[in-house]
Parts: sequence; C-alpha cells; structure tokens
Amino acid sequence: MRIAHVWMEHARLNQTFTYDCRSFDVQAGMRVSVGFGNQTLVAFVDHVEVIQDRFAYEQECGYQLKSILNVIDVEPIFNSELMDLGKWMAYQTLSTVISCYQAMLPNKLKPKSSSGNIKKDIFVHFVKDVEGLTKKQIELLDMCRNGDVLRKDMRSVSISAFKNLLLSGAICLVEKEVEAKVGVFEQLEKPLALTAYQQKAFDEVCASDAICLLHGITGSGKTEIYLQLADKVIRNHEQVLILVPEISLTPQMVKRVQRRFGHQVAIYHSGLNDQEKYEQYQRVRKNEVSIVVGTRSSIFMPFSNLGLIIVDEEHDASYKQDSVPRYHCRDIAIERAKYHGAKLVLGSATPSLESYARALKGVYHLVSLTRRVYGDLPTCEIVDMSKEMRKGNDIISSTLYQSLKECLANGKQAILLLNRRGYTPILRCTECAHVMKCPHCDVALSYHKDDHVLKCHICGESFSANPICPSCHSKSWRFLGVGTQRLEEEVQRLFPQARILRMDADVSRKKGAHEKVLSAFERQEADILVGTQMISKGLDYPNVTLVGILQADALLSHSDYRCVEITFDYLVQASGRSGRGTDEGKVILQAYDASHYVMHTASKQDYVAFFRQEMQYRHLGQYPPYSYFVSIVVSSLEQNVVSQEAFEIKSWFVDKGISVLGPSELLKKQDLYRYRVLLRSKNLEDMRQWVHMWYASYPNRKVKVAIDVNPLFLD
Repeated sequence: MRIAHVWMEHARLNQTFTYDCRSFDVQAGMRVSVGFGNQTLVAFVDHVEVIQDRFAYEQECGYQLKSILNVIDVEPIFNSELMDLGKWMAYQTLSTVISCYQAMLPNKLKPKSSSGNIKKDIFVHFVKDVEGLTKKQIELLDMCRNGDVLRKDMRSVSISAFKNLLLSGAICLVEKEVEAKVGVFEQLEKPLALTAYQQKAFDEVCASDAICLLHGITGSGKTEIYLQLADKVIRNHEQVLILVPEISLTPQMVKRVQRRFGHQVAIYHSGLNDQEKYEQYQRVRKNEVSIVVGTRSSIFMPFSNLGLIIVDEEHDASYKQDSVPRYHCRDIAIERAKYHGAKLVLGSATPSLESYARALKGVYHLVSLTRRVYGDLPTCEIVDMSKEMRKGNDIISSTLYQSLKECLANGKQAILLLNRRGYTPILRCTECAHVMKCPHCDVALSYHKDDHVLKCHICGESFSANPICPSCHSKSWRFLGVGTQRLEEEVQRLFPQARILRMDADVSRKKGAHEKVLSAFERQEADILVGTQMISKGLDYPNVTLVGILQADALLSHSDYRCVEITFDYLVQASGRSGRGTDEGKVILQAYDASHYVMHTASKQDYVAFFRQEMQYRHLGQYPPYSYFVSIVVSSLEQNVVSQEAFEIKSWFVDKGISVLGPSELLKKQDLYRYRVLLRSKNLEDMRQWVHMWYASYPNRKVKVAIDVNPLFLD
C-alpha cells in the first residue's frame, strides 16, 4: 500500500506526519486535506512511500494510519528544485519547512486552510448540431463553433435562446481558470547603442563564470546592460529574472522591459491582488513567458530553464524578509543560479559592504562602471542646518530655496526627500513637556494632518489628534519636527504657483497609487516631487535637475552598527536622481552633522573612500563582514519573564563557548516587552548548528522567539 508523508499547515510543526493515500493519486508537491486531531487541515506532500504490511508499520509507529480526505491539486504545484530549496532555506534561516513552502507560494496556492479560491470563468462549449433551431439559436451556436465562448457573452445576446441550446444538448458549460490579460505591444523598442564603458562591462559579465558584482555609479546605464544581457539569454531559449527591491521601482523597470520584450514579460510584486499573483505565477509555470520582473517574492517563481538572475540595487534592505522565514533574496538567488547553472548579476551604485568585500577577495567578479551615460555627476553642496536655524530657516535652507527658485524658473523639475512621513513626528504638551507615545509601543505618535489623527508607525493604530495630556491633563500641545505632509505644505507656501506631488506610504496605500503619482511626475504634470526614501533610488527622470535631501544625517542617530552605511546608500542613491539627462544636475544636502565623513564621501559619490573608512570601524568592532551574527529576540507581555529568559539563553550559549552580546532591552512593540541576545562568531555554520540544537530542546514555549541569521538591523 502507498503512504504519504506530509507537512502540516501549522508553521510551528517541523516534522512530517504519515497518512494512508491508496485511495488517491497523490504525488510529492501536492496539497491534500487531512484529519489532524479534531480538525481538518491542509497538508503538503513531501514524498510517497510504498509499504508491504500496514499492520507491521502501525505496530512499529505506535499509531493507526488515517486516510487522506481529499487531494486539492490536480498536479504538483512544486517541482523537485523548489521542494529541495524550501528545505535548504529552512535550515539556513532556522525556520520550519512548512513556513518556507508557504512563503514561496502565492496566497491562492499556499498550503493553508485560509488560502483563497482560484477565480474561474464559465465558458460555453460546442457539442453538436441539432435540428429545428431558430435564427437566434443558430447565431449563438455559431459563436462557439470554433472555440469556447464566455457564458456571459452568449447570454447577453439572448437568454432564452441560450437556455434552449443548453437543454437540447447542443452546448455544455465548462469551467476554466481566469488567465492573465496580456497587453498588446505593436512596436518594440530596439536596444540602445552601448557606450565604450558599458560595452566593456557587458563583455566582462558575459565572459565571467563567477557571480558578477556590477558596481556602476548612478546614471551609468546599468539597466541597459541588464536588458542586453537578458536579450542574449532569451535568444538562447532560457528564462530571465530581474529583481527590484521596491514596488515603487517596478513600474519604471516593467515599462522598459516590456518596451523591449513585449508579451514575453510577467510581473510579480506586492501591489498585485491574490488572483493577479496566481495568474502571473501560472504564466511562468506554463513557460508562457521568458522574463519576470518582480520584487523579493518573485525569486521563488517556478522557472524550468533559468539562464540569468539580475538583482538590481543589491544592497537594499527590502531584499531581506523581516518575518519568518527571515531569508535574504540574494542568498536564494545564489542557490537557484547554482542549481540552474544561470548567470547571477548583482548591481548597485552602493553595493553592500559584504558584497564589495567578497568582490575584492575574488569570491565575486567585480565589474565597474565609473562614467555616466549623459554628462557628469551632479554638483553637491552640504548645508549646515545649525547655522540656518539661527537665521530662522528650520525646514528649507536659504540655499535650497534659491536653488528651487532657479530650477522652477528654468522649467525643470525637483525632488525633495525627507525620510519621515506624516505631518510632525512629535506632539509635546506645552505645560509639562510630556510627549504623546503609543500605549502599545515605545515610540512617539506622529501627527497626520490629512486624516487629523495621531498614528503609531510601528503597530499602525490611530488615536485622536486632540488628546488630553495623561500627565497634567492639559489640552495645549505643540507640534515638533517635520514630516512629508508638513514639508509639502511649506514648499507650497514658499512657491504658491508650483505643482507639487507627494509620494510616501500614506499616499501609496491604494492599489496603483504609486504608479499614478510617478507617471504624472514623469509626464511633467508636476514641478516638485516630495517623498520618502521610496523615491530615492532607481527612478530615471531626465528633466530633474535638482534634488534636495532634508535631515540628511537623521539616520546617523540610530544605534544600529549599519546606520552609517544606510545613510551613505540613501544619500548617494537620492543624489543620483539629479542630472540624468543632458542638463547639469545639482544636489543640496541639509544636515546638522555636516562634518561627518559620510556627508563628504556621499557628496562626491566616492564609494571606495567610504568603503575603506567604514571597514576600519567594522574591523575594530568585529562587525560583519568580519564576523557573523545570529539574533535571538524573545518577547512576552511580562517584562520580568522575558528578561529572565534572555539571561538564561545567554548562559546556555556562553557555556558552549560562543561570544554573546547582550541581552539588550529593545523598544516595546504591540504590548510585547522584547530582549535581544546577539551571537557572534567567525564560523556561521558552527553557530547555526548550536542554535538548531538549542531551539530543538527549548522548553519555554510561552515566550515568543524570533531568530534571525545575519540580521540587517539591530536597532
């Protein structure tokens, strides 16, 4: 008889369970319904085994086998590569196997009871000719004679004639899954002529068998190299994956790729609804497309013949998932490229320090682009805001004001970046100086003028914008600080005739909103675009000649060891939006710590100088890439419980000879008190095995545990 070993949908269970499957044609990679205790759950088939004696098997196992209740899928939804990839990912990220499979699939295919139904249409299928038909019935029958027709289209002609045809057996109804709508691309764009520097980089990438790190300054034409690499691979009848870090970058990249490759392109990102994701996933599985453009989760697309993976803006933190399983997209890309024998290109103007260090060691092949396609890098001026404050300019400096004035007078566009949404980040009582904080999280509430509410940017909860001070019961408040809403208001006050658009998480909540804003700016329907870091990278607008970055040093106040690197990335990427056409570009950096080395290296876009300086600090502190980290965060509603647990965890690892930093008390989030224990070692594999051993025998399941291998943030 045949038995199936399955993974249960509950993410906490990291073992397979066995069921009798002789009544069904069950294969590995299928979803099935099973009885588990007094529940009916969805399970994922790991493998099927043939046994000779059921009774002997049950005797050995100590329990009676239950039968599978139902098979959900007609065919496996995973191939063997993805099955193995899920198990590899589970080990690497210290997660359960089923949580990895769930992360790899679109919602409608997840092995979960809550996964939605797949949308289907009802079609009319021609069966046979019958005698005695009316003129209208003949007309309807002719509609479906050469192919199935949507039922609603036929009923719109004549409901009565349709019903009579159905009763006569001339037609029948069939259900079909809704397929993705493919656009019409009548004229495709031809490849652009590469500059000598682009051609040299292209040839280097083609000739290398190693992972290529394409380090190109902003505006150096990396995207055109990606497209020509993709064209070469597609001509060889292989598939291409182009990864972008954020949804805001997807529309522009999709446009460029579709102009070049037309209907061969599938898109996959968080802005699609569940049905749209499923449709795009199926297009890839059925080999209907040659190229996929998408964000992080598209790394799990069911490719059968992958020839090229491009990770654009490879340094970006969006490539790291912040929930279980906490994988990094770059690691998955390396593993999939290895399996398919595909070329992997990591591209960035500001590569992560880890990637650049690997390139210098020869682990990656370093390819450099040091010239812009059009013109030179923008000129950059650093403005000391502590001096401007004394002049009464607390938001827009006099330098930025004059530059904006000149930019608008010349008919050009400007981008202003402030990495803080809302109107103001702090609401302080004028009587006792109490700051309004979220009752569930240890953070100040931000005022959002558009909705007239106070919002917590951690848990998302909203509160009245007219609170009574819990300390002195006053109703008198002062708004402190600047968010994008207030910046937009201030710029409109200074330039009443200017057309202004804002782009932040509040604006882009609605489906397609980010694309609408960016498309309007691209069509030059606005003069100034105000936004957060979501518009700081990847966007290419030739008419933008001015970029102003407000509070450019704000991220330096974080205690995270990567705060300087993150600041450098942000400033360089944002500066790179200026002067991408034939006109000269200009950048204004407004900062209070204007003398910090990150300001001067970023203003010159001098990555190598920054790398050398920052690596000295990393070496002194033995931070990555000189060592590896594993973060263990424990949380509970009771502070004394979680504090005690954190110190016990530290003791366990110290006894094993592992270097431990902490425990550190973190900000409370959603009523949970949190402590971090940070493990550090030069041998990641040994450390990973110790964590596996510890967690397998971890006794206190009342305390939540979050494990992150190679965490990007420790703040």
